[in-house]
Amino acid sequence: MTGAPEMSDYASVDFRDRFGVAVVSVDYRLAPEHPHPAGPDDGIAVAEWLLRNGEREFGSDRLILGGESAGGYMSAIVLLRIRDELHAADRVLGANLVFGVYDWGRSASQRGIRATTGLDLLDPVGIEFFTECYLPGLTDDERRDPSISPAFADLHGLPPAFMTVGTSDHLLDDTLMLSSRWAAAGNEVELLVLPELPHGFMAVPCGLTSLWAERTLKWFAEILGRAR
Repeated sequence: MTGAPEMSDYASVDFRDRFGVAVVSVDYRLAPEHPHPAGPDDGIAVAEWLLRNGEREFGSDRLILGGESAGGYMSAIVLLRIRDELHAADRVLGANLVFGVYDWGRSASQRGIRATTGLDLLDPVGIEFFTECYLPGLTDDERRDPSISPAFADLHGLPPAFMTVGTSDHLLDDTLMLSSRWAAAGNEVELLVLPELPHGFMAVPCGLTSLWAERTLKWFAEILGRAR
């Protein structure tokens, strides 16, 4: 519903300089003006273009997908479409999924049944509002269709993933469910759960967020190292 690619410019430039990679931040259409599947449609269009033209334009035809919150969701759902529509999951090196929405039928934590009750940027009322904006008129069961909710999709044949969430985040259960099913399907996954941290935890400087940043950079280095 909100946001723009420019919001990630600082991190994108840092990743470019640190790892020598091209970073593409997708300006996908937003709800409620453009509900599902407009955003994922834009994401798969960009992914298809990169897979076709990345070698010529950027020196590589391989991708790492990643994002935070809505961006984590978009990365997961676009990755599934890369596998199913483009048959190119083998050209995705990894997925960095940070506190995304993976169960649009509203998981237990989305409904307020949380592991810890600390302050959070999200709450059940707000989640219900943006869910209705993105998926208007659907029941919770309909919103759990695999084409909408990655946690309910077939997760076989996917690349390594690094998933992160805080225990005070109302989206905690989404990541716990997706990560367990990712692993059960035979894929490599690393899960980092940060005690008592909220949605958007990187805005809170502390030892735990420093640990998250260090481990994220290490994961990227490991994934890119395998490709060289």
